[in-house]
Amino acid sequence: MSNFEDNQYLTFKIGDETFGIGLLNVKEILEYTHVTTVPMMPSFIPGVINLRGNVVPVLDVSDKFFRKKHSPDKRTCIVIVEVPESVNGARMDIGLIVESVYEVLSIPSSEIEPPPTFGSRIRVDFLSGMARQASGFILLLNLVRLLTVEELTALEETREEASHLTASNPA
Repeated sequence: MSNFEDNQYLTFKIGDETFGIGLLNVKEILEYTHVTTVPMMPSFIPGVINLRGNVVPVLDVSDKFFRKKHSPDKRTCIVIVEVPESVNGARMDIGLIVESVYEVLSIPSSEIEPPPTFGSRIRVDFLSGMARQASGFILLLNLVRLLTVEELTALEETREEASHLTASNPA
C-alpha cells in the first residue's frame, strides 16, 4: 500500500517539456538568485548558492538535457531537491534551475508508464517513468540517475571546497 504523498509530483517546465519530481524529494522552491561560479565545472553546473549557511551546488537542467542554457527571467526558479544517494552514500542537496514551476499533481501509479526505449529527447535512464496527461506526457525524473557518479563526485568536491572557502572567509 503506497502513501498518498508517494504519488505527488512537483511539475515544472524545461524547454518545451513538462517534468516532474517526486514531492518527497523537494525541499523548497526559491526565486532565482545569483549563482556563484565555480571554475572547471561542466557547463550544466554553473556553480553554487548559499542556502542559510550551506553550500548547495546548482544544476542547469536545460543545459544538461538539451545543451541549451536558459536565460533567467522572473519565472525562473531554483528547486532544492534531496538526492537520496550521492557518491558516499549520504544524501545531498542540489539546486535545479527550472524555467517555471507549474503545480503539485497527484498521479496514480496506473497513469505512469515506463520510459520508452527510443524517441525521447533525453537519455531514458534519467526517467523513472512518464505520466500520461490530457496535454501530453510529464517526464518523471529519477534523481538518483540524474547525474553520473563522476558528476556527483565533482559536485561533492565543489560543495566541500566552497564550504571551506566560506568558513575561512566569512562575509
